[in-house]
Amino acid sequence: MAKAVWNSTVLAESDDTVVVEGNHYFPPDSVRREYFTESATSSVCPWKGTASYYSVAVDGEENADAAWYYPQPKDAAAEIKDHVAFWNGVEVSA
Repeated sequence: MAKAVWNSTVLAESDDTVVVEGNHYFPPDSVRREYFTESATSSVCPWKGTASYYSVAVDGEENADAAWYYPQPKDAAAEIKDHVAFWNGVEVSA
């Protein structure tokens, strides 16, 4: 079971993550959406495509752009479509 935790709060938990480049990508239905807000940030990976970001807020504290996902990944990364990965202080354990 993989788990993403920030500020002592579980943001996502799943036994069905996809690991790409060392990052656990959590299925959309495993993410606790009440802690997420859309961000205007995006980035581009040559083989995965364009990533969109979420900021995370827990107990009045915000972690800007702490999660990312690929809404329309390239074919090589189709398995992570809409799956969410984390960084920037979010602890992911498996």
